[in-house]
Amino acid sequence: MNKKLTIADVPLKGKRVFIRADFNVPLDDNMNITDDRRIRSTLPTINYAIDAGARVVIGSHLGRPKGTPDPRFSLAPVAKRLQRLLDKEVLFVPECVGPTVEAAVAQMKDGDVVLIENLRYCSGEEKNDVEFSKRLAALADVYVNDAFGAAHRAHASTVGIAKYTPVAAAGFLMQKEIEYLEEHISTPVRPFVALLGGAKVSGKIGVIENLGGKVDKVLVGGGMAFTFIKAMGFNVGSSMVEDGMLDFANQIREKAVQRGVKFYLPVDCVIAQDMNPGAETKIVTTQEIPDGWKALDIGPATVKLFSEALANAKTIIWNGPMGVFEMDAFSRGTMAVAHAVADAYALTIVGGGDTADAVNRAGEAENLSFISTGGGASLQLLEGKPLPGIEALTDKG
Repeated sequence: MNKKLTIADVPLKGKRVFIRADFNVPLDDNMNITDDRRIRSTLPTINYAIDAGARVVIGSHLGRPKGTPDPRFSLAPVAKRLQRLLDKEVLFVPECVGPTVEAAVAQMKDGDVVLIENLRYCSGEEKNDVEFSKRLAALADVYVNDAFGAAHRAHASTVGIAKYTPVAAAGFLMQKEIEYLEEHISTPVRPFVALLGGAKVSGKIGVIENLGGKVDKVLVGGGMAFTFIKAMGFNVGSSMVEDGMLDFANQIREKAVQRGVKFYLPVDCVIAQDMNPGAETKIVTTQEIPDGWKALDIGPATVKLFSEALANAKTIIWNGPMGVFEMDAFSRGTMAVAHAVADAYALTIVGGGDTADAVNRAGEAENLSFISTGGGASLQLLEGKPLPGIEALTDKG
């Protein structure tokens, strides 16, 4: 990150500054924003550009409209919330490219803010189409990428546009995310603990391999744990298992043990026959899951085991919930672990997406050191892989 230009390195006065933000916020059925953290996270970059006298054009995606306009994914509610947070007018243009957008940008004065419609309304966005990239670039003298949550995507607004603007720089949120994660992974204060959950081992292969040589402890929960448990020869009933990953799971666990890394798996779990809120549940050991039953959360003994393993940590990275936390019947494990992470006298880093939602639901967001705004991007960074949205930015000097 130190090799790339940031917004602080670039003169902005009188310039058209296209800020790629990540306003992919959750909306309820009435199009009300239920969590505006992603909007608030980008305010330092937007306010800096406004104060510097830039003409600020903001673009973002929201949801998956699949290249065609869909009112369910309009950024109109975001424009209203952004206007309130900035305490200044935000002109919303209900198109992402074209004559209407060009006219609105041409009429801007220094300090003005324009938000264009959902970039994914145009099929060229996700295809990283050259012509669409050029049309976005035509709106800008300076391009600023502050969308860490989309930095792992090679899309027109994250990669293509940077090729056709004179300067491409990182925003403050992007800079903070990258530097925080890179710094504390490369030189962690020990003991360093990785807490991994979620559904599949295959989704975390790179993370497990990259962190496996750096951490002192690995705690594995969620659906992915049962691939490891089945690989050890135990019956896991109808629990989620990736049969093609069994050998890999054994190799990962054995390598960890050989390195002296302590590797923890659930010892008990909450099971049900169906994944629905009213299903009958039982607590059993992970070696005694009956046929026809599936594990949907870690159990109380595992919560105690994991909490004790986290207690002496000095750096904790958590990515992935411990169960189907969206349903109250299967949320206790994830909530308890969130409290344990927050209570640890440690630097605590939480990956984005579901884990961030779980932490908020547990009421512990304010008690953690850092919550990433990007799930997929933070995963890719934890894997040690470059992010296309960063690679596309202008090098310093």
